[in-house]
Amino acid sequence: MIAFSTIQDEVEVLTDGESVEKTLSIIELITSGGTSGMVIIFILFLLLIVSVYIYFERIFAIKAASKVDSNFMNQIKDHVSNGKIDSAQMLCAQQNSPVSRLIAKGLSRIGKPLEDINTAIENAGRLEIYNLEKNVSVLATISGVGPMIGFLGTVIGMIISIFELANAGGTIQMDVLASGLYTAMTTTVGGLIVGIVAYVAFNHVVGRTNKVVYQMEANSIEFLDHLNEPI
Repeated sequence: MIAFSTIQDEVEVLTDGESVEKTLSIIELITSGGTSGMVIIFILFLLLIVSVYIYFERIFAIKAASKVDSNFMNQIKDHVSNGKIDSAQMLCAQQNSPVSRLIAKGLSRIGKPLEDINTAIENAGRLEIYNLEKNVSVLATISGVGPMIGFLGTVIGMIISIFELANAGGTIQMDVLASGLYTAMTTTVGGLIVGIVAYVAFNHVVGRTNKVVYQMEANSIEFLDHLNEPI
């Protein structure tokens, strides 16, 4: 039975009666897995960079989209009540946010049945939601693909270990198995890290997006309610 010892950051090796401390850096750990291990780690590293980029790009975009003047809807209602539709549209253009674009779409339909105005706002809302969710599906894909690529590396590493063991002529030595085991373990850890980061990023972006969508719906309902009020 082969006993596998746990990987430690520092290993003490006795040489000539003296204790020599051997350190294992992350770079050495990755390169010890051979070419196949390094290729898989490189792919996972690219996926990690893509995940981080999409996360911050979406967070900044959503933060900008959620900025709405607290007095915006009051000003819109005042302009509409006074028949100043042009002024209301100008105010929407100055705001340049998803909420203001929805209200501007509704303003452009004033004079038509309320159902037509509601439909126009809903259609515009779908476009705004699509823009908010741009590339978010990539995060979901990476969160699933990352661990799968890591497990692929695990299988490749085990195949390498078995192959080397078969060619060793029945002699079992850890240095023969080391390359395959390093490939298996490092790719598994790398895949799980990428999957966890992408999964957390995806859920956080979706949560922030839902807040903006709720803000859009609340302001649209307030606008439609104002149009439906008796004069």
